[in-house]
Amino acid sequence: MSGSRLFGTDGVRGIANVDLTPGFALQIATATIGVLRSRGTPERPTVVVGRDTRASGEMLEAAVVAGLTSAGADVLLTGVLPTPGVAYLVDSLGADLGVVLSASHNPMPDNGIKFFGPGGRKLADETEAEIERRLYEEWDRPFGADVGRVSTLPDAASRYVEHLLGLSVEPLTGLRVVVDAAHGSASYLAPDVYRKAGAEVIAIGCEPTGLNINDGVGSTHLEPLRRAVLEHHADLGIAHDGDADRCLAVAADGTIVDGDAILAICALGMHARGELAHDTVVTTVMTNLGFTRAMAEAGISVVQTAVGDRYVLEAMNEHSLVLGGEQSGHVVFKRHATTGDGMLTALQLMGWIARTGTPLAKLAAVVQRMPQVLVNVQVRDRRIASYPEVAAAVRAAEARLGSSGRVLLRPSGTEPLVRVMVEASTQADADECAQLVADAVRQAAGS
Repeated sequence: MSGSRLFGTDGVRGIANVDLTPGFALQIATATIGVLRSRGTPERPTVVVGRDTRASGEMLEAAVVAGLTSAGADVLLTGVLPTPGVAYLVDSLGADLGVVLSASHNPMPDNGIKFFGPGGRKLADETEAEIERRLYEEWDRPFGADVGRVSTLPDAASRYVEHLLGLSVEPLTGLRVVVDAAHGSASYLAPDVYRKAGAEVIAIGCEPTGLNINDGVGSTHLEPLRRAVLEHHADLGIAHDGDADRCLAVAADGTIVDGDAILAICALGMHARGELAHDTVVTTVMTNLGFTRAMAEAGISVVQTAVGDRYVLEAMNEHSLVLGGEQSGHVVFKRHATTGDGMLTALQLMGWIARTGTPLAKLAAVVQRMPQVLVNVQVRDRRIASYPEVAAAVRAAEARLGSSGRVLLRPSGTEPLVRVMVEASTQADADECAQLVADAVRQAAGS
């Protein structure tokens, strides 16, 4: 792999066996152990390794395990497990590192490598930068009895499920829910967890083949879930992505409920129960202004960060806060998890619906969304957002919107895209300004 920065907002990603090769996976695993040892990790660290359902995960897992053990680390294999499940096990087992082979919501040809440090927390930016710098260094490799060993953790999934159900205090009896697991790592766990919590469950997108992850289903393709909710007269639908760290929803009437609305519902519920620390919630710059206004009306303050649940969590730690999330459906409940957890979010959301007896659509209506348009432009150089001609287009759009809207231009941290987001008082203004800026990006990119 190449580029000025390998790590994006959520690990390293690329096309499996093209950009993300077994050789690279071995090298980065070895380098990570070397860097962590230089920062005080034990000489024989323990590493929890999990993956999603992509066929390429088997290949990359073998390479990562080879790199880890060749650096003297002992490996515990979980098999297919949601990303937050691996983070939980790193914390609960007192492991030194967690590795997840997943590209989250990306299509099947892609895969990725995510790392969690001690306590199940994502590695700091400076640690990732050092891993990149030292990626191809020669290391004094252990030999003989000092080579790492590999074992399986057969109860990995049951440990994680028990953890989730232990946090679900509100029975979901009477709720009919459709769950779409994107043929990903929650395919077998999510329906089981929601049934054990008391809900009646209809499962779709829960038949992984290794090739169909995120293929027209899951949190990035909500129409199949919407149809199933209406067909089965369900109270709601829950959508996860490939590694199940996201949760989006569909109300009984077919209304899409995004991460902003889910976060607002959870924030208001925690606020009502006196559980929202400092009456403050953390969001990102992508959050709709309607969310901020809803929180202000309820007496809840908002802290904004850059996009990425790692930055949400950093702000939560900095300000001693307990709830934060993203429009994309990553929600972090800091008292219960160290990263976004889609199933935990779904349980919290459904628990509040069950407790209040209020339909999801009514709860979600608290966020009166401003018209918002998001355009993704394919680019080779994600730095194109800073080009003079693109900056001029942004200024022109901002001048047109005045104080009634905003323009946000940012490179994706996980894909070769620049995201153009515009909010305005009318849909027409949002559409036209977004097109203006997106066209400038395309022209600068030569596309």
